[in-house]
Amino acid sequence: MKKPGATRPRHGGRAVAPAPALLGDGDIETLQSLLDTVPAPLEPLDVSSLDGFLCAVIVQPTAIAPARWLRFVTDADGRAVPAGFDAGPLHALVVRREAELRRAIGRREWFDPWVFELHDDDEGATAGDGEAARSDPAYAWVAGFAAALETFPALLSADEDQLTGPLALLYRHLDVDDLEDADALLAEIETLEPPADLAAAVEELVRATLLLADVGAQLGAR
Repeated sequence: MKKPGATRPRHGGRAVAPAPALLGDGDIETLQSLLDTVPAPLEPLDVSSLDGFLCAVIVQPTAIAPARWLRFVTDADGRAVPAGFDAGPLHALVVRREAELRRAIGRREWFDPWVFELHDDDEGATAGDGEAARSDPAYAWVAGFAAALETFPALLSADEDQLTGPLALLYRHLDVDDLEDADALLAEIETLEPPADLAAAVEELVRATLLLADVGAQLGAR
């Protein structure tokens, strides 16, 4: 007789590996603490920007090796960390988050974007930041997504009519000044009703990401 738990669920006769444990609040706090230890002059992402960045990496038409994108986690310009800095623990948490996002996006399932309520004592925005950065909780996540598309632009070679709708749902959270030479995108954003609340905005982030994953998959299959 087999011991309880000795078998795994099977789909089509194949064993299905259990889903990895999701990163919890403590892991997110640890990851932010590790990002905060990255030495100057490097400019690491924060956890919310990192999350958006990872989603944009995942929806690309072809897979991007971690060795190519990890350096942009610890510095927005992709500069290497100093030889004496141990990025191992930080990278381990980032790779875990990338894997859980890739699993959800690959299955076109819901995931929880790392978007957080803003508080009066938040220090993330400075006087030089745009209004969106100071007032929109989704700004950092979308800024990370946009940064990844700028660094890895393969997805943007898809037809404009496929990209405009989902990108408008995301880029509506950026400042207009960040969207130069994007007339079609700006026109689409103008047609959108503001999200009713943060929960609705987060739903739109997920929906747009999954729509762009479809676009990336179609582009990669050509």
